[in-house]
Amino acid sequence: MKPRIFPTKPELGKAAAAEGAVLIREALAARGEANIIVATGASQFEMLEALTAEPGIDWSRVTGFHLDEYVGLPITHPASFRAYLWQRFVSKLPLPLRAFHFLDAEISPEAECARVGAILLGHPVDVAFIGIGENGHIAFNDPPADFETEEPYLVVGLDEACRRQQLGEGWFPTLDSVPRRAVSMSVRQILKSAAIVCTVPDLRKAEAVRKSLQGPVTPAVPASVLQLHPDCRLFLDSAAASLLS
Repeated sequence: MKPRIFPTKPELGKAAAAEGAVLIREALAARGEANIIVATGASQFEMLEALTAEPGIDWSRVTGFHLDEYVGLPITHPASFRAYLWQRFVSKLPLPLRAFHFLDAEISPEAECARVGAILLGHPVDVAFIGIGENGHIAFNDPPADFETEEPYLVVGLDEACRRQQLGEGWFPTLDSVPRRAVSMSVRQILKSAAIVCTVPDLRKAEAVRKSLQGPVTPAVPASVLQLHPDCRLFLDSAAASLLS
């Protein structure tokens, strides 16, 4: 997992999107279809904007999957990841996707895990677009993450560091208003992706990046498991990479 480092967030996002677009085109050329996982959050703004503008992708042959979503949050809430993905990705594409499988965890999160998980099992993932949280999480797998479950999706608790990140990024007005549970793709399911494009900007992620790349593989730093993936492509800006030796 050798990182590529860029001076600015726009350059980082454009490079990560271009790399992911190549992988999508290769899957389309090889199999006639592609399956992708799409992340959310402030770290993905520039990457998703660039990805939707990438030329030469027949999006009508691409199926997308949602990485994670808060439990109990309606789609009308400003922090809804369903709304985020519609506004910043799905609705911006030049062609409609073959399908996008949103996670609706508002009412019955366990049932939603089973529903979307069953669909995902029939769609081997070509590219997973993900990030790394301030506490080292991938998706909403906060430390100590479950590295063992084979379930595609699970209901997880959010630790205070994760909830403070959501507050700090401006998604919620107070810490008490940040949900305490979420539906998340599992660590093992993420690792089943043929390729992972991991986009991580900002100084506030620097310590998590250092531990994930240069520390041991441990559930205490969930993103450290990416060291075990055979094709994880890590894109950092100079701030996020500032603590790497």
